Amino acid sequence: MEILDIYDKYRKRTGKTYPRHEQIPDGGLRLIVHILIFNDKGELLIQQRAESKKMGGLWDLTCGGACQAGEDSFEGARRELREELGIDFDFTSIRPILTANFDQGFDDFFLLRENININDLKLQKEEVKDARFASRAEVLDLLSKGKFVKYKKSYLDLLFDLNDDRKFMEY
Repeated sequence: MEILDIYDKYRKRTGKTYPRHEQIPDGGLRLIVHILIFNDKGELLIQQRAESKKMGGLWDLTCGGACQAGEDSFEGARRELREELGIDFDFTSIRPILTANFDQGFDDFFLLRENININDLKLQKEEVKDARFASRAEVLDLLSKGKFVKYKKSYLDLLFDLNDDRKFMEY
C-alpha cells in the first residue's frame, strides 16, 4: 500500500500521511510528478495505460504518479520513470519545467530531451501496456478521438511549446 505525505498550501509537509487509494483529508494536498521525454524530432514519448488501471487503454504522457511519503519530486520522478519504463535518470541536476496547482495538490513536470530506443524500455505490465513516440499532431488526434487521457488541448499544446523553446522568457 502506498502512503503519501499531506502538504499544506505552502507546499510544506504537515507531518501527516494517508493511504493513496483513500480520499485525501480535507484541506490536505499531495505531490504529483510527470515526466515528459521528447526526442530530437520534437516527438513526445507517450505510454498506453494498462487496461486494469483507471483510464485503462488510454494513451498518456511519458509517465507520472504520486510521490510517496518521504519523497521529494526529484526522487518521485526518478522512481516513477524507473518503475514504469525502466529508465534510470537522476533528476537532481534539473528543475521542473512547470508546476501545476490543482484542487488536491501540486504537479511538477520534468522535461527531458533523450533519443530513447523504444525496444530498450522495460514496461511495468501492471501500469503500462505500450509506449511510442508521437508528434503533437498525433497526440492531439488521439485526444480528439477519445484515445488520450482527457487533458485540455491547450495544456498539451503548452507542454509541446515548452519543449520547442525552453527559454520562453529572458530578463
